[in-house]
Amino acid sequence: MMRTLIISAAAMMIAMTNPNSATAQVSKEFVGTWTLVSAITEKEGVKSDIFGAQAKGMLVFDATGHYMITLIAGDLPKFASNNRAMGTADENKAVIGGSLAHFGTYVVNDAEKSFTFQVERVTFPNWEGAELRRSFLIAADVLSYTDPRASAGGFATVVWKRVK
Repeated sequence: MMRTLIISAAAMMIAMTNPNSATAQVSKEFVGTWTLVSAITEKEGVKSDIFGAQAKGMLVFDATGHYMITLIAGDLPKFASNNRAMGTADENKAVIGGSLAHFGTYVVNDAEKSFTFQVERVTFPNWEGAELRRSFLIAADVLSYTDPRASAGGFATVVWKRVK
């Protein structure tokens, strides 16, 4: 038991001092809460606002290297049954197509102006456990990043504004 505690404590100390640990690669520019400005996807030369003009979203980066992101279309249908477990095929399709959420950890590479979502859980199961690299730009209180393989296909540019 004591040996396990000592090994665990040593591992934590190494992680805390390791420059490659997630917390060492958290950029202070990212830390905070961001609200969605736009999420534009381009497929075959056609641009579209995948979540619609009334979409809402929130992105939170914390100082310990954790994040959560949620994007929700503004025109989702109410379920006739008033029970989310009993949605019709059309209601369920609209909700899954009009929302995306995931959480996990993130690391920032300031030199490359990129960050990586290390996805723990996601409403698009194909991304579970994935590392999603994004090129970014932060100017004043606006964060924009690109997604070369958007979950609905194509190339996406997502813009966020810092909550004050």
